[in-house]
This record gives sequence, C-alpha cells and structure tokens, in this order.
Amino acid sequence: MPSIFTQIINKEIPCYKVAEDEHFFAFLDINPNVVGHTLCIPKKEVDKITDLDEETYLGLMAFSRKVALAIEAAIPCKRVAISVIGLEVPHAHVHLIPLTSMADVTFQHKVNLSKEDFEKTALQIRTKMQ
Repeated sequence: MPSIFTQIINKEIPCYKVAEDEHFFAFLDINPNVVGHTLCIPKKEVDKITDLDEETYLGLMAFSRKVALAIEAAIPCKRVAISVIGLEVPHAHVHLIPLTSMADVTFQHKVNLSKEDFEKTALQIRTKMQ
C-alpha cells in the first residue's frame, strides 16, 4: 500500500504544496510545530533516508536547501532547522522548521492553523522559490 506521502504526490490526498520538481515534492506539515513547517520528500517511495541511493539523497538535500531558503525569505525566523526524524510515515522526509527558539524543534508544541492560514503560508513560500 502506498504511503500517505505517495498518496499526496499522486493527488489522492490534498496538501498545501510549496514546491515540486521531477524528483521531489515539498508541502506544509499538516500538524506543524510553527507556521511554515514544511516537509520535503523524494517522489520515489523509500522508507529511510539512509536507504536512498546517493544521487537521490544528494538531490533531496539540494531541493530541501532551496525550499529552506524560500522559507527563510517568506517567514520571519532566525533560521530554518533541517531535521530528518520520524517513524510515523515509512517514506523518507526532511522537516524544514522556521526557528525563533529551540522550542520550535521539540515537536512538543504545535500550532493550529486554518485552511486560509495554510494557503497563505504556502503561497508566501512558493513566491520566494527561485
């Protein structure tokens, strides 16, 4: 059965897309730590990031960097954390989290956003993509 992320890529489940290219996809985390919390994934479904072939791994990191730069330009923050964690979804993914304090990366506190807030945030980030 395809992972929830593969279902998002295939448009079977809606998302707030931030960026996409031939091999990678970025969308807002639906349960974000902070406004702008984004997930970057390879379109190829692989469980663990260490199981990606080197080319895909390096491509995912380069794609994530581009998205992080756009987040940093769009969302007021001190920097963007890049984290590879998570056991919930068996599909390699990178968390990009705008930081104002270390508490933003603990996954202990979440923010509740409306559909309009998600749409506005995704648009803000997309307009900063280069």
